[in-house]
Amino acid sequence: MLELVDVSHTYSNGTRALNNVTLSIPKGMFGLLGPNGAGKSTLMRTVATLQTPSEGKITFDGQDIVEHPDELRRRLGYLPQDFGVYPRVSAYDMLDHMAVLKGVANGKERKETVETLLEQVNLWDVRKKAIAGFSGGMRQRFGIAQALIGNPDLIIVDEPTAGLDPEERNRFLNLLAEIGENVVVILSTHIVEDVADLCPRMAVIVEGSIKLEGAPMELIEQSRGSIWAKTIARGELEAYRDKYEVISTRLFAGNTIVHIQSDKDPADEFTAVDGGLEDVYFSTLAKTRRSAPAAEAA
Repeated sequence: MLELVDVSHTYSNGTRALNNVTLSIPKGMFGLLGPNGAGKSTLMRTVATLQTPSEGKITFDGQDIVEHPDELRRRLGYLPQDFGVYPRVSAYDMLDHMAVLKGVANGKERKETVETLLEQVNLWDVRKKAIAGFSGGMRQRFGIAQALIGNPDLIIVDEPTAGLDPEERNRFLNLLAEIGENVVVILSTHIVEDVADLCPRMAVIVEGSIKLEGAPMELIEQSRGSIWAKTIARGELEAYRDKYEVISTRLFAGNTIVHIQSDKDPADEFTAVDGGLEDVYFSTLAKTRRSAPAAEAA
């Protein structure tokens, strides 16, 4: 179990990137969902002990990782948002090198580790190929392979599917699902579908604060009866934004489908729809943006 209690972080320029984050993350896949700039990467770097929080406490299985970061690093696998490697080195040699850096000193054990991981992430057939020639999905699968060295108990993946084509994304998500059965895996992303597909528990972070937490299906159920949809002409959108709480829009056949949130029937030819996780997410963002001007005015 990973526990965060009132974790805050302020950078030297005065930017407060995290604001009293409190979370309990059990074994399995946990989705951290938020827009770009919400504080996701700052939180992941803090949990990975790459930076020390300004305030708060973080424990993993009862061990204080702020006070004893090396204890966590021995049990951590981390795939950052920007994963850099030596591009001209082969996948096998690079993974072997990283296994040495992670303390797998015995040659026979290291060989077994590298070969097993390359098979697990389906890169065995290209093990002698330079990483420079890998597709985006292959690079991400290699990133997971290096994160799995040493059988970590906590795995952090930061925006892992951004930029992947649908086929590579599916391969990568299936791999994460297999890994996430017996360890804590934190999936940090701005892609709603990734969380909906994989995570039995999730949280939404906006402007450095946790705005929503729970099981996706329960959060969707809580929104039932409050999501309404209507197809309008594209030129009407601004008028609808002024009149209703528009939480999302999408184009279809030259027109715009708007989703609004309302606890009662808004009439005006809106139809009640069964909201999905995307509606839950966008409504949370809308509430945050709506409350911000009110807080500033106060």
